[in-house]
Amino acid sequence: MGVKKEGEKYRCDICGNEVTVTKAGGGTLVCCGKDMEIIE
Repeated sequence: MGVKKEGEKYRCDICGNEVTVTKAGGGTLVCCGKDMEIIE
């Protein structure tokens, strides 16, 4: 799943790192070798 809009939040299920999107440019966020999961 790619980044779609600013303000989305993602978390790594392995290490717990969290990211908030400040500029949507498409693509996917990857941490610890796996795609990050969107959180609500």
